[in-house]
Amino acid sequence: MGKKDRDNSKSPKMISVCVPCYNEVGNVKEMADTLLGILEKLPYRYELIFTDNFSTDGTRELLRGMAADDSRIKVLLNNRNYGIDGRSGRNTFRNTSGDVIITIPCDFQEPPELIPEFVSYWEQGYKVVCGQKNSSEEGRLKYGLRQFFYRIINSLSEIPQYPNISGITLLDRAVMDEFLKTDYDFYLRYALADMGYEVKLITYKQKKRKSGKSSYNLWRYLSFAINSMITTSSAPLRIMTVSGILLSVLSFAIGMIYLVLKLIFWYNFQAGTAPLLIGMFFLGALQLFFIGLLGEYVNVILRKVTHRPDVIVKEKLNFDTDDKKDP
Repeated sequence: MGKKDRDNSKSPKMISVCVPCYNEVGNVKEMADTLLGILEKLPYRYELIFTDNFSTDGTRELLRGMAADDSRIKVLLNNRNYGIDGRSGRNTFRNTSGDVIITIPCDFQEPPELIPEFVSYWEQGYKVVCGQKNSSEEGRLKYGLRQFFYRIINSLSEIPQYPNISGITLLDRAVMDEFLKTDYDFYLRYALADMGYEVKLITYKQKKRKSGKSSYNLWRYLSFAINSMITTSSAPLRIMTVSGILLSVLSFAIGMIYLVLKLIFWYNFQAGTAPLLIGMFFLGALQLFFIGLLGEYVNVILRKVTHRPDVIVKEKLNFDTDDKKDP
């Protein structure tokens, strides 16, 4: 069978579907077939973009073969793994040509079957449509920790956030252009609340991964949680200030009480060393925690002033020069 070509006989409007990949050799082919089957039924032109973040399990080789067989599949192969800070995703968005952009992970945890419903709400005038998990098959402990994390972020953030926003999202081109003006440290799910667009939420039950194992470990989840808190809120800095004031007042009050008791009961009052040691350990631990928290904010500033290099794409497959719209 020859190489399949793109169908340009549909509506002049285009849908761009972006699929990030990392070690998804067992999922990419089935995901491509599923998405192409769904997109073929929609009355729009489309492009399907797979972005590989330097997989090591054969995903890159498989994507090359898929792009060679079907020109409807575009592929971006990153020069290295750019981590979870959002740079790879933003680079993919910059290479889209669609009037609307849909992003969906490659692990089938978010159902591709929701895409026609997403598009129908876009047709009704919604510029942002997001999937929202109301339950999950990933395990009660992990799901419970996620819920706890979202509650913390929402309670600290100056702007109410959308809880349980998942990886499947639709953005109108106008919204995407505004998002791409923000810093790469600002995750999409939090930028949506900050930009103020009306968001249509579609609830669903998250499934288990169809194949493979998630690359997210406890450390990566913790890193993502801390970055999310730092970039969405300055409340921790205020908590540090208020805690310092309260502890200073408390320490002064305790000191005055000890002084009065010692003056009144000079020979009978024994302060002992235990309260001093406990107080020293407590204040020392609190200082280390606050210094670490302050260091996270300094780290964000450092990343911005050092101008880290943008994503370098090693290979771009099936991207024609006339596909990209002029900025």
